[in-house]
Amino acid sequence: MSPPLLPILYQDDTLVAICKPAGMLVHRSWLDRHETRFAMQTLRDQIGQHVFPVHRLDRPTSGVLLFALNSHTARLLSQQFEAQQIRKSYLAIVRGWLHGSGRIDYPLKEALDKIADCMADTDKPPQSAITDYRCLGFSELPYPCGPHPSSRFSLLQLHPHSGRKHQLRRHLKHLFHPILGDSNYDDKKQNRALATHTGIPRLLLHAESLSFQHPHNGTALTLNAPVDNDWQHIAAIMAFRQPETTAPINTPI
Repeated sequence: MSPPLLPILYQDDTLVAICKPAGMLVHRSWLDRHETRFAMQTLRDQIGQHVFPVHRLDRPTSGVLLFALNSHTARLLSQQFEAQQIRKSYLAIVRGWLHGSGRIDYPLKEALDKIADCMADTDKPPQSAITDYRCLGFSELPYPCGPHPSSRFSLLQLHPHSGRKHQLRRHLKHLFHPILGDSNYDDKKQNRALATHTGIPRLLLHAESLSFQHPHNGTALTLNAPVDNDWQHIAAIMAFRQPETTAPINTPI
């Protein structure tokens, strides 16, 4: 039986973008030697030509993932990412009610892997990291959260202005509003409770769009990735409501 095809969001002679499923690695890693399916190799086999990654998404994150179809285009796109000329937008469901909008300007130390980065310099100073956020809606579910009789959640739109490892996940933890399902930066007991009540055990972080200029013709492109069935399911359960209103929201979900 053939593996399911990756949803292609955009393709031309030099670029291709997919909607990466949650749980899929972008490329092979010796840290996950048991894995057999990767976005880069799967897409290569699907379209019948080599692809060149120009950015990455964490394994548990779903959404827009962009590849170049030749090394020259890959260099041009990488330069746009490095110059912060590409606008990235994410959706996240976080713990607690985070009101309004704001900017998280909180430098982050390089996140090192205990095995892969065992020889890296651990004394590097924190690097600049900036994330804008906007609350799209609130939810409250009738099951306990720590000492509280109910559990509160916020649906956020996030715009990172830098690309530090786990930046969004670490910034939301810094605000004491960790992203749901985050096995590294959220409370494991509360994650288990959420999975029990919703049936969704995954990280609730989705790369909803990338906006950039085509590296060869200058055309403005915005690539959008729809949320998957897990998101639709949990959105139905949480019935997010807009701030200061009682009407359920439906725009991002």
